[in-house]
Amino acid sequence: MFTNKLKQHWAEGRAAINGWLSIGNPFTAEIMAAQGYDSITIDAQHGALDYSAVLPMLQAMRASGVTPIVRVPWREPGAIMKALDAGAQGIICPMVNSAEEAAEFVSYLRYPPLGQRSYGPTRAAFAYGSYGLAANDEVLALAMIETRQGVDNLDAIAATPGLDGIYIGPADLTLGTQEGRLPPGFDREEPEIIALIQRIRDACKANGIRACIHCGTPDYAARAIGWGFDLTTVGGDTRLLATAAAASVARWRELTGSAPVAATKGAY
Repeated sequence: MFTNKLKQHWAEGRAAINGWLSIGNPFTAEIMAAQGYDSITIDAQHGALDYSAVLPMLQAMRASGVTPIVRVPWREPGAIMKALDAGAQGIICPMVNSAEEAAEFVSYLRYPPLGQRSYGPTRAAFAYGSYGLAANDEVLALAMIETRQGVDNLDAIAATPGLDGIYIGPADLTLGTQEGRLPPGFDREEPEIIALIQRIRDACKANGIRACIHCGTPDYAARAIGWGFDLTTVGGDTRLLATAAAASVARWRELTGSAPVAATKGAY
């Protein structure tokens, strides 16, 4: 039976750094998983990928020993169970707005009598060896609170039996609570958004579950750890690739004095 290393990490009182994959490619997943992250999340909600990419990406990450997580597109039992059967050790579920929805989400991750997960760990059984009811204690259920309704029901959601933590996506949290007053984005500095983030953290701590947040930079992630968060995502494959490529090109142009080639009118 597999042991979830991220849960062990937390049990030892250590905060965790999570990587993020939006590019549907196993080589990208393998490269990211080898960089020292504690966990890696495959984004099947907004990422440029589907299940046919998720499976080989999970396979590619196996050698690194990193804890693999999948953010599913929605609170849909088939998608959740299939990701677990493929070898995900944790599921992030978007748009959880009530205790009832949180309980429903949790039920899809647990085998009876604790839930309604269907048995058929096709790849997980090969990846982890013995895979049975003990998986109930190892797979992580992380709910996303992203709307005003979710915030209003925060305490009840956080108290849901079997829920392991809450994952904050600051962009949607801002969109879902500020009625269009503020643009989406990570690393929020607005006092009212920071207050919301810390309110979610407090609800997690009060109920003995993990507080997790998506960040854009290591500096902001370090602040979040200082606030008491248990896991911070720092960037992701698309942003890291774009940032590194842009910096390399900018440095080359600086050193060579070469300006970008102007686009030719009518060229295609």
